[in-house]
Amino acid sequence: MGRHSRRGPADNGDTADIPVAPPAQGPSHPGPGTGRRRRAPAQATGPAHMPARPSAPQVRSGHPEQREPGGAWGAPGAGPVPSPRGPAGPPSMPRPRPRQEYVDAFDAASRPPGDPYAAVTDWDAEPPRPAYEAPPEAEAPREKRGKGLTYTGIAAAAVTTVLAVVVAGQVTGRGGDSAGGAKARAADGARADGGSASRSDDRATPSHTAQAAPATYEQKMAKKYPLAAGLKASGTFDAIPGFDKAPGKGQKFRYRVDVEKGIGLDGELFAQAVQKTLNDKRSWAHDGARTFERISSGKPDFVITLASPGTTAKWCAKSGLDTTQDNVSCDSAATDRVMINAYRWAQGSETYDKELGSHAIHPYRQMLINHEVGHRLGFNHVTCSQAGALAPVMQQQTKFLTFDGITCKANPWAFPKG
Repeated sequence: MGRHSRRGPADNGDTADIPVAPPAQGPSHPGPGTGRRRRAPAQATGPAHMPARPSAPQVRSGHPEQREPGGAWGAPGAGPVPSPRGPAGPPSMPRPRPRQEYVDAFDAASRPPGDPYAAVTDWDAEPPRPAYEAPPEAEAPREKRGKGLTYTGIAAAAVTTVLAVVVAGQVTGRGGDSAGGAKARAADGARADGGSASRSDDRATPSHTAQAAPATYEQKMAKKYPLAAGLKASGTFDAIPGFDKAPGKGQKFRYRVDVEKGIGLDGELFAQAVQKTLNDKRSWAHDGARTFERISSGKPDFVITLASPGTTAKWCAKSGLDTTQDNVSCDSAATDRVMINAYRWAQGSETYDKELGSHAIHPYRQMLINHEVGHRLGFNHVTCSQAGALAPVMQQQTKFLTFDGITCKANPWAFPKG
């Protein structure tokens, strides 16, 4: 901001806060005072009846100056000072400066409220001034230059703000290119090529969105699983944890499900199949006569065991049974284990495959469970007696469906009519 070029009256008292004007050329004489400070001689610049006035506090404004009551500029009579238009004095003393509180008060009053560019146009302190400065008329260009710089700073700040907003918008657009930007370009491309990209029948469904649902029980039971016919696994077993309550009110049989370690089959699926099969009304739970409950701790009535062919043969041999000839299962009556051959569970049999084809494995697994548990319940082998009829569940259906020239149909149930 520019400074005033007019001077106020000198103070006849000792005013320590207002510095005395620098001496001017010409004859000098001592000014009145208290003797506490030596005053420099001043040159009279007007008629004798008009005392000269010292420099007033310089403020950043073009307001006209006036003497304030109480001697704010000092009482007249301090001696003449150089005229505003006169020559400058020698650089013997620093030029007087206004009180800081005047400058601060003026800055606070003159700044527009809520100035958004205060950080650009405000300065905490003026730059240091040289010991000698040009007369006031030489300061006019500085005032204009200061205002010009202020306006330039405001304009630069405004331009910078606009550029920042534009750049931020462009960066945001590029940052979201993988989602919104890509979709926008895809829409533009669709409009350019006649909208073919917007037709759902022309687009392939992304593979990452087509997540396959977990296989159901029926889907798992309809699949065959790889397992070698001569496999002999660890010979040790894991009990499948959990509890399946007996659903009926007939004679209750409690059983546990063990699966041999290392055979690579789904033990949970096997346990689920046993519980569902035995409590089906076409099975030994027919007409509410029996009900079956699976446990994983405590004393069971028997243990249904899924084991490799080698381990199955070992446990069946304990009851005098040979399962190696046809790689079959058995009820090892001398032990608490009903042995289900894992190879047959995983691969089925030729007899069922020949008659039922691709739908053979699920009913074959149901037949395995019902046949071997039937032995545990006291039922012995029987054979088909009428051609074309359903084979009895206690017939050795893994080995044959034809006996003495009579061929029957594959059947997994003890009471197929329910």
